[in-house]
Amino acid sequence: MQKTFNLSISRFFKNLGPGPVIAAAFIGPGTVTVCTLAGVNFGYSLLWALILSICATLALQEISGRIGISTGQDLSQLLRNSKSNTFFKLISMVLVLLAIVLGNAAYESGNITGANLGLEIFWKAPTLQFGVFTLQTGNFLIGAVSLALLYVGNYKSLEKLFIALVILMSIAFTVTALLTKPDWSMVFKGFIPSWNNQEFLTIVSLIGTTVVPYNLFLYASLANKRWKKEEGISWMRKDIGISVILGGLVSMAILLVGASSMSTEVSNAMDVSKGLEPVFGATAKYLMGIGFMAAGLTSSLTAPLAAALVVCGIFGWDQDLKSKTMRISMSLVLILGLTFASFGIKPVQLITLSQLANGILLPLISGWIIWVGAQKSIMGNLQSSFRSNLVYLAIWIITLVLGLKSIGTVFGIW
Repeated sequence: MQKTFNLSISRFFKNLGPGPVIAAAFIGPGTVTVCTLAGVNFGYSLLWALILSICATLALQEISGRIGISTGQDLSQLLRNSKSNTFFKLISMVLVLLAIVLGNAAYESGNITGANLGLEIFWKAPTLQFGVFTLQTGNFLIGAVSLALLYVGNYKSLEKLFIALVILMSIAFTVTALLTKPDWSMVFKGFIPSWNNQEFLTIVSLIGTTVVPYNLFLYASLANKRWKKEEGISWMRKDIGISVILGGLVSMAILLVGASSMSTEVSNAMDVSKGLEPVFGATAKYLMGIGFMAAGLTSSLTAPLAAALVVCGIFGWDQDLKSKTMRISMSLVLILGLTFASFGIKPVQLITLSQLANGILLPLISGWIIWVGAQKSIMGNLQSSFRSNLVYLAIWIITLVLGLKSIGTVFGIW
């Protein structure tokens, strides 16, 4: 009996795939900060929005994984090989490159800076002055470690690394949340949908940090490398289900921590740890430091990986992790982010441009993959059912609102 159980557990973990990469990708410093501020400003009342974001992410990631397995192509390859109008296809590819490559390069600086913020709880790296530029050696160290891991690893080894980091984040933030001894009756009330005008933008931000366009490209690419045809669908669904739900639980734990903070001024998650320290001592600070460092490191790996897969897919280049094209593409994205972070440069123009492109891209890509998933000529027996498409339509409306919010932010409307 014990032997059979051990074999079942071994088979279970052996057949799980790149889902933790997706969880690691959306639990970055941005998500940690947004969830923290949601808790600080509105208590437990927006926990329902995280449930909504988890459901939307699960649905869209499942479609992208199913497309990857069914077609043997990722979304960028499928876009390049589509037989649609040439002008439309060209515009789509340019938009994807702008949103994902430039966006990931810009936000990579935040990932690296976030990881260093967590590192500073344990060790503050020296700052060096070079004329008008100030070199943050901690950021440089995080970036160098990320680049080395991407260069020496393969997809399997990276999956194992992400599993370890996601587990580390989960333990760090969950233990911190439990230490705060939240009012569970209020916590449960937070799962009942309700909002006011002041909460609206935070709701959109909570969903927007979880439903990430580049994760759709990333999972389709990794899923078609991991599983083949219909026999892999069941494992893919278990893989992405467990990973996204675990990531959502981590986000909820972070929100609980924020709701319990006694800090008077909060701009990021590390400010919350200062508010917890008088009651819980240094434990909370160190746990938050570990969680923030792991969140920054995972996102600093997934952002250049996803961007490189998109670049190579669109141009028809080799997507092997150790291929010259992948290494050059990953290096360019990571080095740009490292430069911005290490020298304190704020890539405002790039962020603005990527926000605009993402605002247009999210509803277009989500609508496109929902349409592809429903086509029997493309998906065969793996096409979406009519009932599923009704649910996907509701999710598409959510992505449309998120896209309009991003565009509105760029033009100062929201």
